[in-house]
Amino acid sequence: MAHSANTSPGLPLKPFTADDDVNLRESLKRCSAATYEAAAQFRKTGNTEHLPAIVLGVLERYVEPDLRGKLKDADDDLRVIEDLGIDSLTMMEIVILIEDVLQMTINNEELRLLRTVGDVKTFIECKVRGLPLPKPTKFIPIEQIMSVMPIQPPFLFLGEAAVNAHGASAKYKISGQEFFLQGHFKDNPVLPASIMLEALGQLAVLFLLEGQVGEPGKTVDHRTIFFTSCEGVRCHRVCRPGDVLNMSIKPKRLKSPLATFEGQIRVGQEKAAIAEEITLTFAFAEEVAKPVEAEKPATPAVAAKSQAAG
Repeated sequence: MAHSANTSPGLPLKPFTADDDVNLRESLKRCSAATYEAAAQFRKTGNTEHLPAIVLGVLERYVEPDLRGKLKDADDDLRVIEDLGIDSLTMMEIVILIEDVLQMTINNEELRLLRTVGDVKTFIECKVRGLPLPKPTKFIPIEQIMSVMPIQPPFLFLGEAAVNAHGASAKYKISGQEFFLQGHFKDNPVLPASIMLEALGQLAVLFLLEGQVGEPGKTVDHRTIFFTSCEGVRCHRVCRPGDVLNMSIKPKRLKSPLATFEGQIRVGQEKAAIAEEITLTFAFAEEVAKPVEAEKPATPAVAAKSQAAG
C-alpha cells in the first residue's frame, strides 16, 4: 500500500492498543495535554504533521519555566544550549522520551549535530520518514562573516549568524554609534527601515555564500551578488540604540541567476519588520580546488587500532 506524503514509511505502523495508550499517558504525564494528543494521533495514523507538536511539547517539559515562553513562537532558530539552557545530560533525557513516544531508536553520535530546535524537528522527521539526514546548522562567528562577505564595516549589519539548508538567522545590536544615526533623526536616533531591509539582504547574501546553493564543481561568486527587488515590506516597530535585531530569512526560489527570500526581524518577542520577497541576482564561479595535504603518520593509538582491525 502506498504511503501518503504525510505518513511515515521509515517506521512500520503498529496497532495502538489500550495498553499502548496507558503507557503513552504515563510517559507524557508531565507534558501538556496537546503533546499527548499529537503523540496519540501519530501512533494511530503515522501522520508526520503531528511531529512538530510532539517535539516542542517534549522540549517544553525539560526547559526551565522562565524560558518556556521562547518556545511559544516555535522559532526553529532557537539554540538548544544557548537559548533554552538544555545541557547534554538533559538532551539525553529528551531523546529517551522521544524514542519511547515515537517507538524509534536514535544513535547517540547523531545528537552532536542537533544545535537548534529546527535541527531537532528536521532530524526527527527524517528519521521517522526514512529520509537522508540534512546537514546540521552551521554557526558562523563575526570574524568568518567578515572574511566571506563582500560588504564590510561600517556597512555590515550582521553579528553572529547561523545557516542551514532551510535558511539563515543572525543578530545585530544597534550600538548607537552607527554613522547614519547622527542625522536619523536629530536628537532622536532611529534605525532607518531601509537599513533593516539592507540587513536582511546581507543575511541572504551570507546564505548564498555559506548555504546549500551550488552546482557540481561551482560555488556562488560573491562579486556577482546584487539586489534586484523587494516586495511586501511592512514595519511594525521603531528600533533604537540598545535593541537587538533577531533576523531570519528563508529561501523561496533558488534558480540562477535569481534567488528570492522571505525575511523577518524581531526585537525580543515583538515583530519589527517583514519582507515577503527579497530578490538577489547571482552567478557561479568555478570552485577552487583545495591543496591536498600530505598524509600524516598515524599516532600510536590509531596505528594500534588499525592493526587490531587488520
